[in-house]
Amino acid sequence: MTHDVAETVPPGAGPAGRASASRRRAPLPAASSPSSPGPASAGRLVGLDLARGLAVLGMFAVHIGPDPTVGGPLGWLMEVARGRSSALFALLAGFTLILLTGRPRARTGRAGREAVVRVLIRSVVLIALGYALTGLDTGIDVILPAYGVIFALALPLRRLRAPSLAAVAGATALVLPQVRYAIEDGGWAGAVVAHDPLARITGSGGVVDLLVTGAYPVLTWLPFVIAGMALARLDLTRPGVRARIALLGAALAVLGYGGSWLALHLVTGARAAVSAATGGGPAASAWWSDAVGDPTGRTPDWLLVAAPHSQTTGSILGNTGVGLVIVACCLLATARSARFRRLATPVVAVGSISLTTYVCHIVAIKVLGVGDLPDSAALPALVAFAAAAMLLAVVWTRAFGRGPLERLLRLVTLPARPLGRPAEGPNPARADRPPGRRHDPRPAHDLRRPRRAS
Repeated sequence: MTHDVAETVPPGAGPAGRASASRRRAPLPAASSPSSPGPASAGRLVGLDLARGLAVLGMFAVHIGPDPTVGGPLGWLMEVARGRSSALFALLAGFTLILLTGRPRARTGRAGREAVVRVLIRSVVLIALGYALTGLDTGIDVILPAYGVIFALALPLRRLRAPSLAAVAGATALVLPQVRYAIEDGGWAGAVVAHDPLARITGSGGVVDLLVTGAYPVLTWLPFVIAGMALARLDLTRPGVRARIALLGAALAVLGYGGSWLALHLVTGARAAVSAATGGGPAASAWWSDAVGDPTGRTPDWLLVAAPHSQTTGSILGNTGVGLVIVACCLLATARSARFRRLATPVVAVGSISLTTYVCHIVAIKVLGVGDLPDSAALPALVAFAAAAMLLAVVWTRAFGRGPLERLLRLVTLPARPLGRPAEGPNPARADRPPGRRHDPRPAHDLRRPRRAS
């Protein structure tokens, strides 16, 4: 998914699920970042694409790479990529939503309606594209349909400021996992699916799957997007902001994962109950690892787990914290070092056309049949996929800028643009503006250099 600002990287800075043998989760790449003149602001914006690129490579590791059971440093890296890559994508998607809808005062009236319609059109396209990818039967749980729904649901929050968005993100992280647990096994899902046209058309669980029972239920992935919206409302140009984001992320990671570890050790019988619910899964690592498995039975002790795909409060807090740390580190590194930006160019290029990369990698897995390789072949395949993606991304972005699917997504939202233009006559909002100064409203997170008065 992309936004309407500009998806290419600034000049001089370079070009713009848990997996198992039968089931792998594929996160959606978030939108590309806007371009910006000048090396300082360029570094900050390239940092967002760098974070997306890292998330894409993490996605490759989950879907193609060796199983974490290989052990050692490689197994640890494969485990770290699981769940946290998709959370990072969702976090950056919230940033994108603010880029699409803009600053509250600048996005009212016709401009506001245009922004809303653009987002809704994109949501429909993402849902359709997601179900098309699911139809390839690659064994990957595609997050695109849930993404489309989340974007539409988060739209009413677009005018809130950073503190309010952060409060909403925290509240949803605390409440919605408990709501999901309470309703996911109420005996009502089958009746709803039986009468759901979306379920019949797509051959899936339909609305119930999207909201509650799927691999990426909207109820527990909405907080990531709202947290990203809060991040986009911050002034990233202010000294110390990025460092404070990193500290906040570290605190959330400790609270989520550390709190789960503590609860699993202090609550009597919790680990035994979690292990029994997962058919004997290793509950000792359930505070951070997907190795515990999926629950096949119900126990309230599962809510103490923080495994990346456990859909619990602990997992949301921990994964959000890791995502914030990664984003802050990418912003800091690219802002301070032009040499680092040049070295990171291939990863930045992947992040700048992330929707195209995401879709193409699923199609490639289907065509090449590399979804379930033995560990001996999985690592070479992962290296080949990553190298090919980076090479093609660099070539494409230098030649064409925006990716092909990013261009298509932008094209399908063109019908929304007339909503932001006056039907006839001059714009009365500009009648009283003093001459000699160009009106240039920008969202609070826009990091471009301010234009001088003419």
